[in-house]
Amino acid sequence: MTTFVDRVELHVAAGNGGHGCASVHREKFKPLGGPDGGNGGRGGDVTLVVDQSVTTLLEYHHSPHRKATNGKPGEGGNRSGKDGTDLVLPVPDGTVILDRKGNVLADLVGEGTTYVAAQGGRGGLGNAALASARRKAPGFALLGEPGQAQDIVLELKTVADVALVGYPSAGKSSLISVLSAARPKIADYPFTTLVPNLGVVTAGATVYTMADVPGLIPGASQGKGLGLEFLRHVERCSVLVHVLDTATLESERDPLSDLDAIEAELKEYGGLDDRPRVVVLNKVDIPDGQDLADIIRPELESRGYRIFEVSAISRLGLKELSFALADIVSQARAAKPKEEATRIVIRPKAVDDAGFTVTLEEDGIYRVRGEKPERWVRQTDFSNDEAVGYLADRLNRLGVEDQLMKAGARSGDGVAIGSEEDAVVFDWEPSMSAGAEMLGRRGEDHRFEEPRPAAQRRRDRDAERDEASQDYEGFHPFG
Repeated sequence: MTTFVDRVELHVAAGNGGHGCASVHREKFKPLGGPDGGNGGRGGDVTLVVDQSVTTLLEYHHSPHRKATNGKPGEGGNRSGKDGTDLVLPVPDGTVILDRKGNVLADLVGEGTTYVAAQGGRGGLGNAALASARRKAPGFALLGEPGQAQDIVLELKTVADVALVGYPSAGKSSLISVLSAARPKIADYPFTTLVPNLGVVTAGATVYTMADVPGLIPGASQGKGLGLEFLRHVERCSVLVHVLDTATLESERDPLSDLDAIEAELKEYGGLDDRPRVVVLNKVDIPDGQDLADIIRPELESRGYRIFEVSAISRLGLKELSFALADIVSQARAAKPKEEATRIVIRPKAVDDAGFTVTLEEDGIYRVRGEKPERWVRQTDFSNDEAVGYLADRLNRLGVEDQLMKAGARSGDGVAIGSEEDAVVFDWEPSMSAGAEMLGRRGEDHRFEEPRPAAQRRRDRDAERDEASQDYEGFHPFG
């Protein structure tokens, strides 16, 4: 059963905002006491946060779909809906977040680092919040916005100071087991280690972490063996340690060719040329291993490598190796720039920035794109004529109609607000410039060519009442 996962595809969806409420206050002697519809609640966010107690992405491998809760709708009596609960997903230190195209969205390093992967939708305003001096009793409310949803890729890059690289069965797992408290699986066959192992090494006053990167063989950077799956785990390391097997039983291999092959794969992977290298000649406790180490040592020294002869079994040379690595790690830490608290930069939008664009597309459609127009469209209940009129007023005040005229739009031309996937398309009529304050009874809009049947029936009933009232005024019981 898989116990270590370092790459998953996660489907996250934030909560939807609750709808606003259209309600009128009613009580004894006050049948129409004014609008009292409450606002909808905000949808919950989906947030990733670094948690040091989490070391693998296994949980998201088994459950890749995560969704926050929705906001509750508003209610009458000026009662606002409850906000949705944010969904917090713990991830290991060193998790990189990418989109499906491979673009890096965030690099989470350090306890408590957070990233909002999906933002919850806004709650819709109730008719109490939409009331004004000109629109005293709105018969509509705004809809809640849908929450964001996206597919992201999580990649774990081990945060370690030292990376042990080398051929399978070179002794990397044995070294990390004797230098630290890690207890990886150790056997005498290739690819024994199937996951990176982390260990904490203490050398004097310096404490550093060591990672055993498994599965590197020629062609690893192109996907051969297991190397491509784990090469990302060496990116954050301060020093690379080549573990060479001086007692290999394979006749076609030797330590120098192993070193050249691993270096070629690291160069092909890229981004590791500036890391200091250390060469460890392992298994020198075997007579043939010591003889081979004596033969290749001059060649390695001529290449500028720092050489250590060790044995994981007899513990030969391990103390010198651990203190030498501690010195390199300390120098690397001192050379790093001092981390500063993240500065919050506020970039306010210009006062005269309408925040939208109007473009003419090849099919003759005028497309309107912008945060405000698209949000207003999502919040509009198109089954309510008064709500549609309110949308037209907002777009007109924003300057959409003026820009359409400047772009050459004429009456009857198609206008789309939003992206190609979820746009609202309508035939543009410049007569929509009238304000919502010119509406008739609540729920009616004279700007529509065909009045609603219910509105016409109300007019007929009002006319009948007026006639009956006039007849009553002309009636005198005593002549």
